[in-house]
Amino acid sequence: MQLTGLAVLLALCGLVMLGLVREETGTEAFLVGLFLAVLPAPAVVLAFRWLGRAHPLPWRTHAFVLAWGACAGTLIALVANSFAAVWLADAWAHPVDPDTLAALAVAPVVEESAKAAALLLVLVFRGRLIRGPVDAVVLTGLTATGFAFTENILYLAKAFGSDREEGTGAAITVATFFVRAIFSPFAHPLFTCMTGLGVGLALLSRRRVGRVLLPVAGLLLAMAMHAAWNGSTVLGPLGFPLVYVTIMIPALGLTVWLVLWHRQRELRTVRETLPRYALAGWLSPYEPLALGSLRSRRVAAEFASYHGARADARRLRLYAAAATRLALLRSDAERGRRVPDFAPRERALLDHLWRERALARPAFAHSWRLAPPRAPHLLPAQPASAAAPGGWYAPPTWWPPTPSHGYGQGPGYGRGPGYGQGLGYGQGAPPPYGRAPAPYGASPAPYPGSPAPYGPAKPPYAPAPTGMPTGTGQPAREGARHDPWAPPRS
Repeated sequence: MQLTGLAVLLALCGLVMLGLVREETGTEAFLVGLFLAVLPAPAVVLAFRWLGRAHPLPWRTHAFVLAWGACAGTLIALVANSFAAVWLADAWAHPVDPDTLAALAVAPVVEESAKAAALLLVLVFRGRLIRGPVDAVVLTGLTATGFAFTENILYLAKAFGSDREEGTGAAITVATFFVRAIFSPFAHPLFTCMTGLGVGLALLSRRRVGRVLLPVAGLLLAMAMHAAWNGSTVLGPLGFPLVYVTIMIPALGLTVWLVLWHRQRELRTVRETLPRYALAGWLSPYEPLALGSLRSRRVAAEFASYHGARADARRLRLYAAAATRLALLRSDAERGRRVPDFAPRERALLDHLWRERALARPAFAHSWRLAPPRAPHLLPAQPASAAAPGGWYAPPTWWPPTPSHGYGQGPGYGRGPGYGQGLGYGQGAPPPYGRAPAPYGASPAPYPGSPAPYGPAKPPYAPAPTGMPTGTGQPAREGARHDPWAPPRS
């Protein structure tokens, strides 16, 4: 019901905004502006989705922030800019052009605040989706992409109308399209990404001061960059190239590098955290490293699509996203961050992985051999290329023989994957929650004889960590350095 109401509200905002643009520019100019504004939008959207592919967010969240930027954000900015510019021009002691005042002082504050509201709404209603700077940058970038799309319709339609009035052919329209759609399609997204970086870094900060000041600093930086970009038009013929070269290009390069660095950090967390779930039997031994490599994920999705259907590739991507969320959730808990609903969220993610194991394990076994992950310090002793005969579905040679009784029975698979002997998750619960799975209980290694790091279980997998009741799932020790093979310190 809430989603339906929100969708209707955004649709009404979009219709009102498009109606205002058509009324101001005319139907023909509006259609030309709409056609030209659509051209750069898909490339920018795909670029942000590519940045967030290590931890892909639900498409509904992406659709919401895009619609907010294109509909609600632009409507708020249009109304607020008009009233604020006129009011400030009347209240100012010296005569000032309202358009110049709006571009320098009003538009940056109003527009960046309107775009940041989308991220605030996601934080309030879907806060657990945002795990750090990468997610926040992707959401704010998509919001600004939608905002720039609607704004481009207005500017391109006005340029087309000017060409018709002045008889200049299409010179003004072409120049406007070149500047806004080809030369700087990343301008609005780059401004708003500063807000996303501030919010994302605040989520990783352990200090209350950082959690408060970083989002404010990111928003102020976004407004300052926006004001500098708008001010370049009043600095003479060299103003635009100067701001573009000295501010926009370095800021874009630094932002992309920082986001990619954080993305690699998330993938490293996946590679270092998921092996404990492989020891417990929830994952196959080669999955932690394959899931920690975007190249291996792509090969696995192609394999699933080739041997199944496109729906299988989508299910495999959802499987990888759930595994990434599981690794980040576990890492947050081990690093001392407060995760009040850790146990139910972990249980739901593990249940999802267990349901899709028949699809995921052959695909990741194939990707392991074809695209081995580049993590030498975590690779098993047996090379992945030495696969057992039997075709693409054959696992590596060090994979233990599949028991004849199949999953859910017998040693190593008793009542679900690799369960320990402690209680938890409900003693009489149906599989896979019959008994407490390692690493929470005292469980032997489910893959005896396999090479490191999948060999005999080491602490903290054998005894439960000090101060943590068996099966509760939430680590009691806070502030510990993340080391998946180090014994717990009392």
